[in-house]
Amino acid sequence: MIRLSPGFAVNPRFQFNPFVNSQKSTFLPVQIGPRRRNFSRIGSESGDGVAFDSVSYESKRLSLDAAAMKDMADISKKELESDPETDPKAWKWIIRKRMWDLMEARNYAMNPRPVHHRIPNFVGASAAAGKLAELEAFRMAMVVKVNPDSPQKQIRFLTLSGDKKLLTPQPRLRTGFFSVLESDLLKPETINEACTSVGVAKYGRAIGLDEKIKVDLIVIGSVAVNPQTGARLGKGEGFAELEYGMLRYMGAIDDSTPVATTVHDCQLVDDIPLEKLAIHDVPVDIICTPTRVIFTNTPIPKPQGIYWDKLSPEKLQQIRILRELKKMLEKKTGRKLPTGPSEKLPPTAERKRR
Repeated sequence: MIRLSPGFAVNPRFQFNPFVNSQKSTFLPVQIGPRRRNFSRIGSESGDGVAFDSVSYESKRLSLDAAAMKDMADISKKELESDPETDPKAWKWIIRKRMWDLMEARNYAMNPRPVHHRIPNFVGASAAAGKLAELEAFRMAMVVKVNPDSPQKQIRFLTLSGDKKLLTPQPRLRTGFFSVLESDLLKPETINEACTSVGVAKYGRAIGLDEKIKVDLIVIGSVAVNPQTGARLGKGEGFAELEYGMLRYMGAIDDSTPVATTVHDCQLVDDIPLEKLAIHDVPVDIICTPTRVIFTNTPIPKPQGIYWDKLSPEKLQQIRILRELKKMLEKKTGRKLPTGPSEKLPPTAERKRR
């Protein structure tokens, strides 16, 4: 059963753009009330005093993403031509492509476009973020983990402007794990920048798996989601699942930690088969669209950690912190952990500067 939220009163601290449902919908700053701030750690220098080079950081990030683009056409063609009965991933790619095509054809897509092979930015993303911000799960949260994609940028902004800690993964977990940004260590005029990948690197504090932190709410991006069951599909790289598993390992979350996603109404689907979901697929408890809020009461068990037997050598090689964790666990237990089947990593999107 789908439960829709009743009409909600707009909190005056959140100022909504009346044009959020138009094609010109943009990231919306909100008015922040007076507060005490500690500016002692504000600046563009790293902890060792070396100035942060925003241009170099962004150039390297874009080049790494662009290098992965060359395999996109071949991998997409291969997956879509596979037999869904014998290829366990083929059915997911069929749904993803249908959704990406639909959003582009109906012009529900927002920049960066095309939305193929991305967590798609969509018309009304700010309105969906506003609906999430009105929920008790968000209002009461002190630490919110939010994915780094474009449609969730307003959620990252509302998290920081709401005196909360923002936990966000470093790009594709290539250079590290997560970064924490704290609102009381940011000037109001830097919060907008802090919601971008460059801003996270510039103002965030990198944390490791030994960090003692409790996450109160997880927000993840989706390509498609089933409102009846909470089953979701991401863009195919599996990072949301890996991040969730590592947070479980840290003790930062448990089964009771709510998982939310924001999507366009057209991204609600009814053909994600529960019996074909993998043990590490993360279901969602809350779906916010530009028009409604859905509590899924998902029957899908949440992952309990990292499933090493599902993790390919290629993915392990790509993510340093996973290699370090595996080595540490093997040393601690005195036994070798399993490794999943080899794979050619799925395509990634070339990202433009935000």
